[in-house]
Amino acid sequence: MTHQLTLHAIEPVTHDTHHLIFDKPKGLSFTPGQAVDLALDRDGWREAKRPFTFTSLPSEDQLHFVIKSYPDHDGVTEQIGQMRAGDTVLVDDPWGAIEDKGDGVFIAGGAGVTPFIAILRQKLRDKGTLKGNTLVFSNKSEKDIILRDHFEAMAGLCCIWTVTDEPDSTLARGQIDAQMLKDVVDPSRDVCYICGPDPMVEEMPRVLDGLGVPEGRIVTEEFD
Repeated sequence: MTHQLTLHAIEPVTHDTHHLIFDKPKGLSFTPGQAVDLALDRDGWREAKRPFTFTSLPSEDQLHFVIKSYPDHDGVTEQIGQMRAGDTVLVDDPWGAIEDKGDGVFIAGGAGVTPFIAILRQKLRDKGTLKGNTLVFSNKSEKDIILRDHFEAMAGLCCIWTVTDEPDSTLARGQIDAQMLKDVVDPSRDVCYICGPDPMVEEMPRVLDGLGVPEGRIVTEEFD
């Protein structure tokens, strides 16, 4: 089923990422971590669907998204960054493999962090703390880190930031690898969630397997 959503507000989150708030149509339900295929409701764009994850909770009255724009692509995300209140989009029914399957380690690259926003928010609302959960989040530079202050303010959540293209950063540097995860992941307990660019999603299960994490406790989603 296709739903038409009307944009209520849009605001910047980083230099190339926006927080968008839409109306919530009756009958649309989802699980934290799920996404929808979204298209701009305008001539020439209705068939150009792209996946975006809800960052709001199912119990909330509006639908929230955090969307990274890629101006060099000259595509949907660039257009989304230029939207104004009153514009409309079309979305299909929710889908997605990532959902809350227990406490553990959330491994994200770039815009791949978005499924974890709603999952962690729901966990925090339900339990009052995120103790026992760690976010490992890789970006090109510090300015690219989406909702850094928001994550750092989540009670009990351990945040590990790493950047790949900023040699002067005081954060950890380099891509997420076994060396970075060996002191973070408890193979006997943790569920490990992975979302990011395709190469990362393909490599991380092998890394986690090498650390002794059972296949059944590795949850993945591709999100370019």
